[in-house]
Amino acid sequence: MTAPPTAPGPGGPGLTAAHQVVVAPTAIEGGAAGATERLAGQRVPVPTALLDRARALGAEVEEGESARAEAGRDWWPLAIGWAADGLVPARPGAVVRPSTAQQVAGVLAACSEARVPVTAAAGRSGVCGGAVPVFGGISLDCTGLTGPVDVDEESLVAEVPAGTAGRRLEDTLRGTGAGFTLGHWPQSIDLSTVGGWVACRSAGQYSTRYGKIEDMVAGLEVALADGRLVRTGGQGPRSATGPTLTQLFTGSEGVLGVVTRAWLRVHPSPAAEGRRALGFASFGEGLEACRRIMRRGATPAVLRLYDRTESERSFGRGDCCVLVVLDEADPALLGATLRVVDEECTSSEALDEGLVGQWLERRNDVSALEPLWRAGIVVDTAEVAGRWRVLGGLAADVVAALQALDGTVAASVHLSHAYPDGACLYFTFAGRTATATATATATEPYYRSAWDALTTVVMAGGAAISHHHGIGLNRGRFLAPSLGAAHAVLADVKRSLDPAGILNPGKLGLPTTFGEVPWP
Repeated sequence: MTAPPTAPGPGGPGLTAAHQVVVAPTAIEGGAAGATERLAGQRVPVPTALLDRARALGAEVEEGESARAEAGRDWWPLAIGWAADGLVPARPGAVVRPSTAQQVAGVLAACSEARVPVTAAAGRSGVCGGAVPVFGGISLDCTGLTGPVDVDEESLVAEVPAGTAGRRLEDTLRGTGAGFTLGHWPQSIDLSTVGGWVACRSAGQYSTRYGKIEDMVAGLEVALADGRLVRTGGQGPRSATGPTLTQLFTGSEGVLGVVTRAWLRVHPSPAAEGRRALGFASFGEGLEACRRIMRRGATPAVLRLYDRTESERSFGRGDCCVLVVLDEADPALLGATLRVVDEECTSSEALDEGLVGQWLERRNDVSALEPLWRAGIVVDTAEVAGRWRVLGGLAADVVAALQALDGTVAASVHLSHAYPDGACLYFTFAGRTATATATATATEPYYRSAWDALTTVVMAGGAAISHHHGIGLNRGRFLAPSLGAAHAVLADVKRSLDPAGILNPGKLGLPTTFGEVPWP
């Protein structure tokens, strides 16, 4: 549920010549300038001297009420509901827009000295509240970190500024030399940026072929809280130069540093494409077929299995569980992959391959999200990851737990990303408030209980509580019990790299120097 509509601009889809336009999920009722903050808690003011220092570095500074309100939210569905009531989660004291890594580093050093929190953001396509500045301070808009994309065509590595938008990057790669692709197609492709992908360990819809962003990142440039700029990796493959710091920052959601540049592994543009659409009698039977396909080493770019509820909703085929298969590769590899798919799916019904085209056309459409929330209907998704041996039971147990909640009107599941050892299950739920007044605040108890119920089942099943949406604010309360003693180690790393605690405080369930993390 991370896809915004494409916002055309003179710099390309969703872009201006200066920086990417951030597309809001919905208009704030009554206007952004007059919006009320929903979250309680401390708001740290930004000293004028600090903003003057940011301007002196060359960064753009904005302090208007509307700009601050818009910077106080992302695509977190609960915040979409709040917008219908004229609310935003929290405002920063100011928005700072750097255009170079040196400016980012300088701003962080100044904020660290002044003990002012910094929430790094870009396209704000996250759905867990990760870009919400819960303690005020500065919202660091990184969409200005753009510039040329340098493609090493021999080595298949591209050097990319972190503010580069997804669609612009892919267009650039495909227009370079004989044509290349990153193969990363998140639902938010028209809004999200490279830095955002790295920050939350993003997954694209073709991840079974190309991997997730952590598989694509060869190295990073990161600005630390004290103003240092460090480079991690990128000099050569599979180096043995100590622990890989690249992966330390990948998925750190801005709490350890701000990604300013990335070196990404790219691929030649695929020469051939093939499709299959298949129907299984049960979700479990389809899961088993997917497991066997992956076990044999076949990696079709898209391998998505839908339960009967979602098969009916998406394809009009409630009589079966639809499996959508799409691959793009060298013709020899493509033929081998599709042969494996055919051999492992003999028990399925061959469906019209036009269903694959239907999925392609509709995969990024979230136009129903806003009207549902405005009508007081809670809608959200939760993606988790587990090993093959637990997926069947996990799918059934989570759906059952959601259906057992008072107010639930729908709960469903599909498999969206597959690997040799397991896969991502993507749950969708919808519920109604029990009160007569359809307001966002009235929906909060159901929303929280739904997330509590499904996450409790996921952790009890030994699965990971997030696959690619990250933790942010919404899932923060679950991360410590999920990681166990390792969460304390993460807190130690945070204190070492950010002793003042200024970087995205309130996220990843970490303790803060600014008090309790607010929650509705």
